[in-house]
Amino acid sequence: MKKTELYAPEGYWALPESVRKQYRCGPGRGILESLIPETMYGLNISAACSIHDYMYIHGATEEDRVIADEVFLNNLIRIIEANTTNKLLLCLRLRRAKTYYNAVRLFGGPSFWNDKNSPKEVGTA
Repeated sequence: MKKTELYAPEGYWALPESVRKQYRCGPGRGILESLIPETMYGLNISAACSIHDYMYIHGATEEDRVIADEVFLNNLIRIIEANTTNKLLLCLRLRRAKTYYNAVRLFGGPSFWNDKNSPKEVGTA
């Protein structure tokens, strides 16, 4: 795989690589993690997933979530375009990237907001 310039907040790049690798694709760890592979037709996309997870954990507003999702798509496209020469495979991978983006936009809210409310803001109804 070719080295590709990706966007991430400065805090992400300041982390040791061993810590950055702890952020992974998927809606959680364990069985849920296996639902979302870190490859697209054989291409490793774990760097884009890692950055997205970091931004979800450190984001605080809905705007932060939107930015994280857009950065995710942008980084996926960068990885795909830098590492795909076959036109058909390029189309398939770009389509899958859009599917991943749509999935985080539609279903990523609970993951983003997890543990962000203070105990005073949480109650039962």
